[in-house]
Amino acid sequence: MSAETIKIELNSDEALILFELLSRYSDTDELAIEDQAEQRVMWNLCCDLEKLLIEPFSNNYREMVVDARSRIRDSKE
Repeated sequence: MSAETIKIELNSDEALILFELLSRYSDTDELAIEDQAEQRVMWNLCCDLEKLLIEPFSNNYREMVVDARSRIRDSKE
């Protein structure tokens, strides 16, 4: 199955906040919200994805998630 391209737009403030959250996670391996703005960006991102994706409404959604994870996950070389 080929992955379809989906585009999500962020304004510069959202991008900066998301970058900070993801960079902190990358550095600490701990995903923690430090400011409500981070929570807001995550909520907004989830809302944007809900508008774009049809998979969450499929009967086999969980299986689709498992399959997508296996395609995205780093290989065990």
